[in-house]
Amino acid sequence: GIAERMEQVGLRLHPGKTGIVYCKDNNRPGRFDRTAFTFLGYTFRPRPARDRHGKTFVAFLPAISSQALKKISLHVRRWRLHRWIYHTFNEIAATINPVVAGWMQYYGRFYPSALYRLLARINAYLVRWIRNKYRRYDATRAARHKLAEITHGYPRLFRHWRWVTTAY
Repeated sequence: GIAERMEQVGLRLHPGKTGIVYCKDNNRPGRFDRTAFTFLGYTFRPRPARDRHGKTFVAFLPAISSQALKKISLHVRRWRLHRWIYHTFNEIAATINPVVAGWMQYYGRFYPSALYRLLARINAYLVRWIRNKYRRYDATRAARHKLAEITHGYPRLFRHWRWVTTAY
């Protein structure tokens, strides 16, 4: 079988990581135990998709895995952006843009909407930064309004604003 062929070329299969997965979609509606797998930071599983006419159907597609999303979320949290009150918006953008651009290019290649909540969370940290840096925007609503003004005035300042301009 496959295990013998792999051993011929000097490789071994890990029993916990190797298995047969059913690639469920609209054309294959059966029920099976394993219908998803994770590989290189992507989880491949049945997901909703739209055809060229706008009709929704189920397809077997990759998107960022929950483990990768948690790891990136922890990274964003460790930045503590809301505490960078001695930095300007441009300095913050220059620091985080290369990192966020890399995430968007790698994980956003397939099913980019899976990243939207994470990118909106970065905006939420920017709202907190506005509240901490400028006391006149102490209320969250005023700070969100200010962030909206900035996103309209400088739509390419932060790399993730090309996809998400709201804050959760």
